[in-house]
Amino acid sequence: MSTIAPLTKEAASEGVHAVYDSLKQKFGKIPNIFALMAYRPDALATFLPFFGAVMQGGTIEARYKELAYLKTSMVNGCEY
Repeated sequence: MSTIAPLTKEAASEGVHAVYDSLKQKFGKIPNIFALMAYRPDALATFLPFFGAVMQGGTIEARYKELAYLKTSMVNGCEY
């Protein structure tokens, strides 16, 4: 199976640099899922507000939300 390496800030398009800075400030690093989405800056820009809306707020703790999408990935055979 082939793999795709996450994009470093230097390798990503200039339009993504501000997003990388924001993610680094929030998470202390660039999570690989976002560094992979950076190959498609339009997809990354669209996904981030959705991700923020799902993961922040609400009555369910973030760790349970994380478990839910990990389980969903497993059920769907996602190898990432």
